[in-house]
Amino acid sequence: MMPVHPGTWLAYAFAVLAGFGFGFVLENAGFGSSRKLAAQFYLKDMTVLKVMFTAIVTAMLGLTILRAVGVLDFDRVFVNPTFLGPQIVGGLIFGVGFAVGGYCPGTAVVAAVTGKLDAVAFLLGIGGGVLAFAGSYGVMGGFAKSGSGERLLLGDWLHLPYGVVAILVTLMALGMFAGAEWIEKRMARPAAPQDAAHDAPPASDPKVSGDAVTSTAS
Repeated sequence: MMPVHPGTWLAYAFAVLAGFGFGFVLENAGFGSSRKLAAQFYLKDMTVLKVMFTAIVTAMLGLTILRAVGVLDFDRVFVNPTFLGPQIVGGLIFGVGFAVGGYCPGTAVVAAVTGKLDAVAFLLGIGGGVLAFAGSYGVMGGFAKSGSGERLLLGDWLHLPYGVVAILVTLMALGMFAGAEWIEKRMARPAAPQDAAHDAPPASDPKVSGDAVTSTAS
């Protein structure tokens, strides 16, 4: 058994604290609700898009600045190898699961911790999918590893400097924010009269009756 150095324990402790903090932020942002997350796909609540693009732009600009001032050697930052075809298929499967289940893996954990049974079922489904993929890897492994497998970045693909790509992605994010706001306003239609009547409290409600008596007396 390899000895665990103090620095490793410190890294584990930081990871645990960061995980708790991340979960706390997700829950307080409402991302523990499958209804809020699924509303993204119905174009009624674009919070997920705004939060994800904010995180992407913040991390990207931070890396760009650290790289520019010489603090960060970006070539030593691990980037997942690129297997474009399998990753596109995996992204589509992930998107369908997100839309149907109403969660992604992280938000499902947050919701399960708060006692939501649908999130527990979603996590069980994730576990089943992982086991199914592992069991069929002998058949699917060739496709899963198809592609270059190289460290390919957006700047390499577009043949543009890293700083230019950062500016373009930031501008795209700003455009997405504006578009999301426009979509939300377009989709926020007022409730139909029958819906308003259905949502109204019954006349026998003591509070309504009391308000009516007060109004009549005045």
